[in-house]
Amino acid sequence: MAPSYTRFSLAESLTAEQTAFFNKNGFIHFKNFITPDTVSSIVNASVEVQNKWITEGVDKVNGVPIKYGRDLDGSPLVQRFAFINQHHSAFSGLLLDPRFKALFELAGGNARLGENEKDGMVFNHYVNGPESKFTKMGWHTDGLRDVFYGKKLNPMLNVGIHLSNLKPENGGLRLIPGTHKQGLYQMLFRKKYFLDHDNDPKEIAIIPEAGDLTVHDGRLWHRVAQSSVTGEESRRRVIYIPIIAGKYSPKNENSPTVFYQRFAGIVK
Repeated sequence: MAPSYTRFSLAESLTAEQTAFFNKNGFIHFKNFITPDTVSSIVNASVEVQNKWITEGVDKVNGVPIKYGRDLDGSPLVQRFAFINQHHSAFSGLLLDPRFKALFELAGGNARLGENEKDGMVFNHYVNGPESKFTKMGWHTDGLRDVFYGKKLNPMLNVGIHLSNLKPENGGLRLIPGTHKQGLYQMLFRKKYFLDHDNDPKEIAIIPEAGDLTVHDGRLWHRVAQSSVTGEESRRRVIYIPIIAGKYSPKNENSPTVFYQRFAGIVK
């Protein structure tokens, strides 16, 4: 499971090599997308939003449940923020980077950033402590949502902006390259959705440094491995924003909580 794949640099257009790599594997990893100073400003902004939501008792944003836990000192901790881009300029401003548009071609025609759709920009804060509520996530594909509701399976990419330096023992994203080309049966039944956490012999570990960007196809099987270390060394922060094609479906403060999000353990 050694991270023996090619890393790239992202410009305002993709190279033929980058496109071919993604089409074959269903994911791609770009180094140094944002600077250390930008990483720090984003982390600080997340603390501002967290403090506000804890004070105000925010439990949902646009119908999407907010996942709370406890930090290592026992203090309240927001572990999964939804639509955080709507709550601080540091996050909405990040989406103005023109390099995002270079990624749209990987999703086909009419692609866009899902800043107001699905769960918007999601900020995940993992820490492996005694009262953490968010340390891992079982095998799944992101395309299940459309299948579950009988909708057309439109192209969807998940763009990750990584805010922590990781080692393999820190856990994090694990994926099975090439499974974005699988048939519907394999997409539905290859794994037990969210219940299966076992290593797969074909999986690889994504081991980013703070500031890196990754993209994976929504049909790709992936999971979030739990850190094998505990305490401060296990702390890991990552942003996800979808790139979507198909009908525009924005959410707002009156949007209902969809069925699968009523089960906190399966929300990504």
